[in-house]
Amino acid sequence: MTVDPRLLASATGADSQAATALSADHGAGVERQALLASFDALLQPERFKDYGPNGLQVEGRPQVRRIVSGVTASLALIEQAVAWQADALFVHHGLFWRGQDGRVTGWMKQRLALLLQHEINLFAYHLPLDAHPQLGNNAQLGQRLGLMPLEGEAGRFGDNGLGFLGQRADGASFGDAQELARRIEGVLGRPVTCIPGRPGPVRTLGWCTGGAQGYFEAAIAAGAQAFITGEISEPQAHLARETGVSFIACGHHASERYGAPAVAGHVAAQLGLDHRFIEVPNPA
Repeated sequence: MTVDPRLLASATGADSQAATALSADHGAGVERQALLASFDALLQPERFKDYGPNGLQVEGRPQVRRIVSGVTASLALIEQAVAWQADALFVHHGLFWRGQDGRVTGWMKQRLALLLQHEINLFAYHLPLDAHPQLGNNAQLGQRLGLMPLEGEAGRFGDNGLGFLGQRADGASFGDAQELARRIEGVLGRPVTCIPGRPGPVRTLGWCTGGAQGYFEAAIAAGAQAFITGEISEPQAHLARETGVSFIACGHHASERYGAPAVAGHVAAQLGLDHRFIEVPNPA
């Protein structure tokens, strides 16, 4: 499946709503299985050993005309998809994870009941959505920060090559880690946690969105002078100070807002479907 370059910087928030407003005349849509095949062809989930099932997690109506994309299949997102009369929901964080309690009670019952009552298909892609080289979470975050991965294998690190290694697209360096942190705060519109490494310019950066703090050592080994991810755990602060490689945690949700609308918007445009990204604010 080819990728239209115009869709690589998929909008979010108000921009997304304007860009994906309802068309005046809805077509017949596509069959659920055809939509699943399009997502699978683009994201290649068979390449990944993931923490949960990728693809169709909840079966809804057989024809799809409207897709809502979002980060997490929360009750709030499902409710807004119902209000928009969506036929499908496309998310990064689905409902089912390896090792979780399998009982359908409480919050799980609420979410599933609403999806089933309104026959909304739930598509979820975790690691495949992080990894896509143009539309994935890492690629999209890098674009917004003005970063460009190095060519080929040199631009990847970590399991499944999920981590990206690169430099500023304009060829310049950041004056120091604090300047990089300010750039990220300006783009994401939220404060970040920055543990500076050695002082001085930062040219080579590693990044991996979400809860990828465990990739820090792989980023260091790959030659990063700073590492950007969503979360920080206790060991990373010590590693940053001792290795001289800066660590910046910019929020799990904040760093993963861009892949789902990019992929869903791309597939919707190819298949002639309506698409809307819905942001459910999350401080994490």
